[in-house]
Amino acid sequence: MRIITGTARGAVLNTLEGEATRPTPAKVKEALFSSIQFDIEGRKVLDLFAGSGQLGLEALSRGAEKATFVDGAREATAIITANAQKTHLYKQSNVLCMDWKQYIQSAKGRNRFDLVFLDPPYALRLLPKVTAALYDADMLSEGALVICEDEEGGLAEDVMVKARYDLVKSSRYGRVHITILTPKTEDEEA
Repeated sequence: MRIITGTARGAVLNTLEGEATRPTPAKVKEALFSSIQFDIEGRKVLDLFAGSGQLGLEALSRGAEKATFVDGAREATAIITANAQKTHLYKQSNVLCMDWKQYIQSAKGRNRFDLVFLDPPYALRLLPKVTAALYDADMLSEGALVICEDEEGGLAEDVMVKARYDLVKSSRYGRVHITILTPKTEDEEA
């Protein structure tokens, strides 16, 4: 697993041992970043369920201003920190070891993001809850992109999601499904 392009191009990232995390496959990451390549420069990024931090670090390497990495596992945050240091992107990184609910509660109304990566464990089916919580906590900038990874697809049809987001793009890459959402504006909510 390595950084595809940008200031840290080619840097090999460490990952956690075992089945605890499931890194985004290289071809999926490449397709994803190709589709958002003009939406990264100068943006504030949230990598929730960050694992090894590869998505947030890729965004930083491509010119994002700052990235916040959140993962509930201490081992994961240690790997993220090591990867951020290895890629010389640590100064733009904020690495937090906490549950996603704790983070949203603590950052509510204080932190806003332009680009959000959500890749929770597939079996937990958390995406509708997490996307709703981010929206309701007012943590998304106008025009923000929320990039969700799962294996089910159909996220944009979920009632909670449909009420809060517009679908930008939905793609399947083997068993991985990527859904890109943007928050509805106040005019659209009415």
